[in-house]
Formats: sequence, C-alpha cells, structure tokens
Amino acid sequence: MIRVEDAGGVRRITLDRPDKANALTPEMLSDLADAAEAAEEIPALILTGTGRVFSAGADLDAAKAGMAVSPDWERLSRAIAAHPGLTVAALNGTAAGGAMGMVLACDIRLAVSEAKFFYPVMRLGYLPQPSDPARLAALIGPARAKMILMAGQKITADEALSWGLVDRIVDAPAKEAEALVADVLAAGTSHVSAIKAMIG
Repeated sequence: MIRVEDAGGVRRITLDRPDKANALTPEMLSDLADAAEAAEEIPALILTGTGRVFSAGADLDAAKAGMAVSPDWERLSRAIAAHPGLTVAALNGTAAGGAMGMVLACDIRLAVSEAKFFYPVMRLGYLPQPSDPARLAALIGPARAKMILMAGQKITADEALSWGLVDRIVDAPAKEAEALVADVLAAGTSHVSAIKAMIG
C-alpha cells in the first residue's frame, strides 16, 4: 500500500494503491506518518504515487468510520513540515482531500499537467486537518484558500502554478525531484538544516 525506499540520502515514500486512486486507509496513513517521522536523519524526502492519481484522500468508507478525525493526519504533516532537510511532493496526478495535508507540508511541490487539486470538506461535512488551512493560505492567500476549502473549487495544475500552490509543472515529477535534492545531498546536514531554518 505504501513503499519506502532509502538510497543515497533520499527517502522516497510512494503511495501504491493505484486501483483505488491511492485512497488512504488508516493503516496507510499510520505507515506514512511512521515513515516521515523516521526520516529525520535523512537529508531529503520525496513523496510520490503510482498510477494516474497521487491520492484521492481518505478512503470514504474509512473516513465515515472515523478516519476523518484521526490524529495521524496531523502527525504526518507535522513530521514532514519539521523535517530538517528538503522535502518534495512529486505529484504524479491529482491530490484531493486529506492527502493535501502532506502536500502542503512539503517544501516544494511538482506536478504533472493533468493534476488537479481540491479539498471538499465543505461538501462532505468534515473540517480540514488543523494545520492545513494556515499552510494553504500562506501559499496562495486567504481568498484563494477559501475558494478551495469553502467554495469547493477544483484547481487545475496551470492555475495551481499561477497561484503558487505548485512550484513547477513537469512530465516526470519523481525524476525532477531527484535532481532538485542533488545540492542538499552534496552538503553537510548541519548546513542544510541551517539554511532551511533561515528561510523559516
């Protein structure tokens, strides 16, 4: 359901449930949080998925059974946001719902041109995860955050790029992510964490 691969100072975490649009089960969510927390000493972290969708968010049956309010959502995004190295979301497709949290927590977001972004908490009757609205507003501004979270708008990759939600549209996000972390891998870990702390 998820694959974790460590090589050359990079931890790549891959969502691997393509037949279900990489919708997250409680077990997948817990495993993701564990993998992100355990990556603290690894200089770079890349999140990606298999298939045509990065993640449809929570499995709907699991969400109705209580997953929507699981503390593991915050545990996952908190671990990614606190990572002292460079974190990259290499989005092979659409990111929706609760899956947006881990995407927002990354330092850099790359996406294929077909990707879309939406977070239908208003329609579904759930609250977004606690850290997500502030991170979203910091990236794209409060009005656009309200368009996604309150007006339920589905944002295209081109629109996401112009808003600052996505940093680059590429054909092969995982490959591009590997290239982007090259300087981090060549530097000392204390240098990497010092520069990241200066950026804030």
